Amino acid sequence: MLMANAKSEAKVNTGSKEPWLQDTDDVLRDFDVARKDGLSSSEVSDRQGRYGKNLLREVEKKSIWTIFFDQFKNLVILILAVAAALSFIFGETVQGFAVAAAILINAIIGFFTELKAVKSMESLREMSKVTTRVRRGGKAQNINARELVPGDIVILEGGDIVTADLRILEANKLQSNESALTGESMPVRKQESALEGDITLAERANMLFKGTAVTRGSGEGVVIATGMETELGEISELVEAAGEDLTPLEKRLNRLGHSLIWVTLAVAAVVAALGFVRGKELLLMIETSVALAVAAIPEGLPIVATIALARGMMRMAKRNALVNRLASVETLGATNIICTDKTGTLTENEMTVTKIVLESDEIKIAEDGYEGSGGKIDKPSESLEKALTVGVLCNNASLSEVRESGDSASIGDPIEVAILEAADNLGYRRSELLERMPEKREEAFDADTMMMATFNESNGGFLVSVKGAPESVFEVSTRVLSDGEAKSIDDLDKWQKLNNQMAEDGLRVLALAYKESDDANENPYEDLTLIGLMGFMDPPREDVKDSIGLCHKAGVRVIMVTGDQAVTARNVGRQVGLVDDEDAVVMRSSELHAVEELSEEDKRKIIETPMFARVSPRQKLDLISIHQENNSIVAMTGDGVNDAPALKKADIGIAMGKRGTQVAREAADMVLKDDAFSTIVAAVQQGRVIFNNIRKFVVYLLSGNAAEIMAVGAASMANAPLPLLPLQILFLNLVLDVFPALALGVGEGDPHIMQQKPRKADEPVIRWSHWGFIGGFGLIIAASGLAAFAIALGWLNLDLREAVTISFLTLAFGRLWHVFNMRDFRSGFISNEITRNVYVWGALCLCTVLLLLVVYLPGPAEVIQVTPIGLKRWALIIPMSLIPWLIGQIYRSIGGKQK
Repeated sequence: MLMANAKSEAKVNTGSKEPWLQDTDDVLRDFDVARKDGLSSSEVSDRQGRYGKNLLREVEKKSIWTIFFDQFKNLVILILAVAAALSFIFGETVQGFAVAAAILINAIIGFFTELKAVKSMESLREMSKVTTRVRRGGKAQNINARELVPGDIVILEGGDIVTADLRILEANKLQSNESALTGESMPVRKQESALEGDITLAERANMLFKGTAVTRGSGEGVVIATGMETELGEISELVEAAGEDLTPLEKRLNRLGHSLIWVTLAVAAVVAALGFVRGKELLLMIETSVALAVAAIPEGLPIVATIALARGMMRMAKRNALVNRLASVETLGATNIICTDKTGTLTENEMTVTKIVLESDEIKIAEDGYEGSGGKIDKPSESLEKALTVGVLCNNASLSEVRESGDSASIGDPIEVAILEAADNLGYRRSELLERMPEKREEAFDADTMMMATFNESNGGFLVSVKGAPESVFEVSTRVLSDGEAKSIDDLDKWQKLNNQMAEDGLRVLALAYKESDDANENPYEDLTLIGLMGFMDPPREDVKDSIGLCHKAGVRVIMVTGDQAVTARNVGRQVGLVDDEDAVVMRSSELHAVEELSEEDKRKIIETPMFARVSPRQKLDLISIHQENNSIVAMTGDGVNDAPALKKADIGIAMGKRGTQVAREAADMVLKDDAFSTIVAAVQQGRVIFNNIRKFVVYLLSGNAAEIMAVGAASMANAPLPLLPLQILFLNLVLDVFPALALGVGEGDPHIMQQKPRKADEPVIRWSHWGFIGGFGLIIAASGLAAFAIALGWLNLDLREAVTISFLTLAFGRLWHVFNMRDFRSGFISNEITRNVYVWGALCLCTVLLLLVVYLPGPAEVIQVTPIGLKRWALIIPMSLIPWLIGQIYRSIGGKQK
């Protein structure tokens, strides 16, 4: 559904040049608006008719009924539905209702576990529910942001949400936080002058974008795009276009379903052919074919798979990972590529002062304090004292407000906050300094000078404190502070080299300088004394390095995909253990061409590259597609609006719960409540355990089903009575098998599983070796059941119903004991993952009670056509049912020694 009609595609044709390449007068002329007056009411009405409301496109909500009916879109369910229909057609009403109940139970479990609306686009639309201050008809007024039209003059102040794409007309110390859109961790300084050349989104300094926020200053802008034509609107289209593919587990279960269809048809065809050849009655042939069809399908498989995955979701929730889709739990275990954003995912998104370089000392700052060449610093030198004083005074942040809110990113500039925090560690507090040295004048940061200055009263005059870009401060400094004394600068090249070295180390660098003056109106940017350089680091998250190390051991590649610059990406990559080489390859966005333009060699280079910089949202989608085409299972982590399309396109989208935008959380398959990279590792481990558990219970279920097919098929070919009847098979498959299989599905798994490589992306749930195991033990279980059946009929001369009861119980208990054959080869005979699983013992006790009830209670016994038996008959049932277990334990023990 479209929130606005086709006319809402609101971007005015501005001629041959984009707005950011034009002067402000040219932009206003193209939009036919006067800055001092704005649009008139008639012009607004006309443009709303042409361009529609300033709204994003809304995707149709997924209804409750759609979610419910989606539970039936499964091949195994389809097969069961056909079996139920055949049962009703041929008068087997009880059997038909039993199969239908199995289908309904699975649907109900899946429905209540996976109940979730698709809200990605709703989250994006929330950004439009704000007011905007505009100038219309020569007057400033607040309007609903959805009423904005191209050509509106918007008035902005610090803290405002930008509600449309704007070309800036005036910028007064204007900065915006665009990290959610571009990945840039620092607030971006804005300007009004035109730009030149091929400018990327992150470099459009004279533009403001819908969905971002003004963090500082004030300004005005003209709306150039609204609704779906904004950069945010383009991302929303990418989210919608990315689509949702089936997860690997769903694909594997569908492949298994296809296999079962052919098995079922083959079995039915063989039985039908034999029946015709032997001249059997049509009704008997139909009953036997239905029995075999029911035996071929593991009715408990969908239920057990659903509950096992739901159990995995609950386990992950306890580990701070919220999973939105059931099958996503298992997909995590197959992940071999994690594409992760840098800002806020690998790093804290908080600036920290880590180094101060003075003329006579280099000081490192860590959590435990300051350390210079002479060791730990308790009392600062005169030069360090001057550096901290200047940094605190030439500052607009407030540390007390930051600490009260607990969110440094929302108060002032992160660099200024970092300076206050570093100074506070040595007792230099802004409030106390301002009390002694009141501020007389501030020279705000200027884009031309790249510096900021303050004049504070001191000793009857003024202390002029300056901070700014090192190159700019160097140019206006004539002296340098050395051991508390101002001396002539003899070697500026030395300072430039220090600046370059700090930048290469991944630090953001500012220079500090000062002078003393008697005139508060004096030019602050001349004849300064250089104090030194201050380096800032956006620190890596504490747990990231260990988590990435665990990923490497587990065969999972971690790839950084960031909107930040290449040198920063490389240094962060080294710090977190993503790469070891100082010259590790970082591929820039300019090197990433459209997928259709890439050669195989280009794709190979992209696949091998560990870090990508200045990447756009569409390029993130291309990166994921390239890795997916290379048979990789790709997980994507992120927290910003720009991550949403990739989160949805990836096999597993992982959003940050604390720092993540609502858009990212709704687009993701999993949300990390603690934003910890280590939680991803735990989720991957749990995903691997769950897949192995699913494989175990599928093998367990199919072994029993194979035994039923062989037993019934052998009796049919021998023209003998059936040892199992259709409802008995259904009882075994739907009731008796489900509980041991569930117990296998919730097992703790191998504790060393993260030391193994990920399985291949196309690896089926059941490999050929597993089919051999299924066939072999199906034959052994069937043989023990048929042997008990033959003894009951031939040697004990029991009637057919009692003999069928004995074969039914023998096969039932044989399948129960078979659960112990699911242990790993290297595990012990007494102590292993199966015997330590309390759920297994509980399932065995429950199933034993159910078997006794169904045999000895008249009602159930009559329905499934069994009869109560005496204790002597158990002397035959128990030994015969233990034969598969005994052979299985011998097989596991011998196989374990050979591994």
